[in-house]
Amino acid sequence: MNKIWLLILEFMKTGLFAVGGGLATIPFLNEMGAKYGWFTMDTLSTMIAVSESTPGPIGINMATYVGYTVAGAGGAVLATLSIVTPSIIVICIIANYFQKFKNAKIVQMIFAGLKPAVVAFIAAACLNLFISTLLHAEKGISGGIAEFFNWKCILLLAVLLAFKQKFPKVHPIAFIVAAAAAGIIFSF
Repeated sequence: MNKIWLLILEFMKTGLFAVGGGLATIPFLNEMGAKYGWFTMDTLSTMIAVSESTPGPIGINMATYVGYTVAGAGGAVLATLSIVTPSIIVICIIANYFQKFKNAKIVQMIFAGLKPAVVAFIAAACLNLFISTLLHAEKGISGGIAEFFNWKCILLLAVLLAFKQKFPKVHPIAFIVAAAAAGIIFSF
């Protein structure tokens, strides 16, 4: 199958089934990287960082990033449209019928069942991000415990968490800028 059609199909699937927001797209992106070799886990970590630090929803930003990486500017547009199209269609259908069925027991049970699934998607994404950012899992423990951990990232995380604890009113953008600057200065 053509790379463009695969891109469209994968992002339509992601847009339809990634319930729970942008972080819920990460397991789908992880699968895309493994299945098609479009990007590595390191690249996915970079995509997440860029998507989180740029304006707009993370899922759409990541679709745009992957689309551009895979097929240039046209791929970016197609991936972005592909991830939002299923949601637009579903929302239009739901909005049309929701007022009529919002108090129905089955609808309430469906939403109650979706909540744990959304939490599981987000938890899996966070675990993958944790492992790929703070550990050198690809090296394994055979290289020694010192090489297994990404000490620069762990130290940066500890410093940022300490500052956030000490100065809770500081805007998150300040922490994003500080982390980006540290990444540049210390060559992460």
